[in-house]
Amino acid sequence: MLKAVILIGGPQKGTRFRPLSFEVPKPLFPVAGVPMIQHHIEACAQVPGMQEILLIGFYQPDEPLARFLEAAQQEFGLPIRYLQEFAPLGTGGGLYHFRDQILAGGPEAFFVLNADVCSDFPLSAMLDVHRHQPHPFLLLGTTANRTQSLNYGCIVENPQTHEVLHYVEKPSTFVSDIINCGIYLFSPEALKPLRDVFQRNQQDGQLEDSSGLWPGAGTIRLEQDVFSALAGQGQIYVHLTDGIWSQIKSAGSALYASRLYLSQYQLTHPERLAKHMPGGPRIRGNVYIHPTAKVAPSAVLGPNVSIGEGVTIGEGVRLRESIVLHGATLQEHTCVLHSIVGWGSTVGRWARVEGTPNDPNPNDPRAHMDSESLFKDGKLLPAITILGCRVRIPAEVLILNSIVLPHKELSRSFTNQIIL
Repeated sequence: MLKAVILIGGPQKGTRFRPLSFEVPKPLFPVAGVPMIQHHIEACAQVPGMQEILLIGFYQPDEPLARFLEAAQQEFGLPIRYLQEFAPLGTGGGLYHFRDQILAGGPEAFFVLNADVCSDFPLSAMLDVHRHQPHPFLLLGTTANRTQSLNYGCIVENPQTHEVLHYVEKPSTFVSDIINCGIYLFSPEALKPLRDVFQRNQQDGQLEDSSGLWPGAGTIRLEQDVFSALAGQGQIYVHLTDGIWSQIKSAGSALYASRLYLSQYQLTHPERLAKHMPGGPRIRGNVYIHPTAKVAPSAVLGPNVSIGEGVTIGEGVRLRESIVLHGATLQEHTCVLHSIVGWGSTVGRWARVEGTPNDPNPNDPRAHMDSESLFKDGKLLPAITILGCRVRIPAEVLILNSIVLPHKELSRSFTNQIIL
């Protein structure tokens, strides 16, 4: 029997995801037409022997989350429960705090997945490796180029045995081109080192450091407190994948993840991809259209387009490399490129909404999304354009490389602006 744990974090995180995270918890943001964590749940549900999926985080259990969990349980026929932390406990603290729930029923192992990653989730391959040679910790790894590896957890492995000999989280100098994907398979024994960290934190808390920054005994960082400490002791191993993988830290990376998932749908969910039909809109590349969306036959969509529930796309609209969220309206002859159009927003006729992509170098197979910073030298860097919820863009204007906060009604064109 197996279980899976998805670490969904909480509202104080995801600041780079604003203004989109104002309306919906980041894990429920739609990527390629379905909530971000549904991709994780689908992958877990396909593993034979999966008995339960637990979500751990410190979001308030609000109506959208409850509705999603109820629908997911019915769709996948598995118990899917949300366990709310009493405070932010780090990537490992929630695992230790809810250890009794995780180990209930006696699973042979449990997957741990960070919610903010996009992957084809090679969970069955990881399970095969674990069953062939069981160890407390199995990490999924992939390769990055030398420069970008500094932004991730870096793994030095024994190339014959794949044991993790050394682990450094975001090193200041080059350590290894193998990086941590944030997807793990743990044995029940893996919780013992977490207990050791918890007890050590309790002792340190009684001698709280002078800076006053001690985070509390319950806070455990898997990467720094466990992986770095146990590397080279025969407990941690890595399984390398060459499949799709990306972090989803910002709206720009959500758009890139949408592209990866849409391309994956050709194999996994061809029914989700729109097809060019006589009398229907022209489809170029991979496009998702929600069944309730109304799309004019003269619209041209794709590649990498995701159109949400109840969206209206007018005549002559050109839509490319974009996500259009629930209830938005694109009026006649609008052009939307490299952008995210928020819930219930309206783009007026003949308007143009355009952003600048920050995609990985297509000529470098080891390149990943860069950690985007919004500003450089006090100026807003060119990036995708984001319209928050219920934004109104007038006719015949240009919105370029800008972020528009929710409920704004614009009256003119803007370039390289954050519109508060």
